[in-house]
Amino acid sequence: MTGMLAGAIGDGVFKVVLGAAFVIGSAPFGDLLGVPVPLMAVSGLALLIGGAIEVRYVRRRQMATCLRLMIAYDIGWVVMSAAALVVARQGGTAGGELWIAYLTAAPLVMAALLIRAPATTFVRQSIPDTPAATSVRPSGSDTPAA
Repeated sequence: MTGMLAGAIGDGVFKVVLGAAFVIGSAPFGDLLGVPVPLMAVSGLALLIGGAIEVRYVRRRQMATCLRLMIAYDIGWVVMSAAALVVARQGGTAGGELWIAYLTAAPLVMAALLIRAPATTFVRQSIPDTPAATSVRPSGSDTPAA
């Protein structure tokens, strides 16, 4: 397994773990972020689904496609996190909802794009035919004539 493949699988596993935490802890996380409990639970389910699809499909898609999707997802995460922090710092109450809304939609969009991406085509190296071990005779003068 390459480092990039391990990282891509880890990205999906992180989403699954975060999604499980959101579902299990939707009440305390919702209170902490100022987000309704049902929205936290739906966001957790979206993360679970998106992460599971990512783990399943990452080996079946070209790594370049997976990397582009992960980079776009992470850039969106950073931008929405920054926007949520700005809203919260200015005294607004919608920062948590903005961030959770992104975490609800983005994994599902990424999963849909990953599913629709072209599948990886495996090119197998051809191995030249070798004679069976019983028919191989060493060459040289010490070999008896047949």
